[in-house]
Amino acid sequence: TMAAPQKFSNHVKLVPGFHYIATPLLIASLAWASVRVFNAPSLDTIFALVLVVYIAFNHAFTRLFPLGVQDRLIRLEERLRLERLLDDELRARIPELTTSQLVGLRFASDEEVPELVRRVLAGEFESRKAIKQAVRTWRADHQRV
Repeated sequence: TMAAPQKFSNHVKLVPGFHYIATPLLIASLAWASVRVFNAPSLDTIFALVLVVYIAFNHAFTRLFPLGVQDRLIRLEERLRLERLLDDELRARIPELTTSQLVGLRFASDEEVPELVRRVLAGEFESRKAIKQAVRTWRADHQRV
């Protein structure tokens, strides 16, 4: 069967091995190592805790660094798309849009982009989530990290 069309309620990408297996195992390991240091402090238990903390940082950065690169690519793609879709007045204001705002705008259809950009520049939205929630005609992005 075909997957349901992408929309705000289902657009977040979850990687089962990362989000449902690795992360809970890491949290459990962090808790266990912390309990061991508290109950029986020694160089071995302290080193085990330091190692789990290192792995936790590595785990977080493994997710955050690619998301940062993805946001930079989205920023470039959206600036190029806005150059094509906006009138001269709004086109001149593209540099005012933050990366977060551009990430929120990426799901908007070409037809509704000018109106949404105007609203974003007017300060109508508090977050990228609010921008995404304002999208009426969702433009799916299936190549997210």
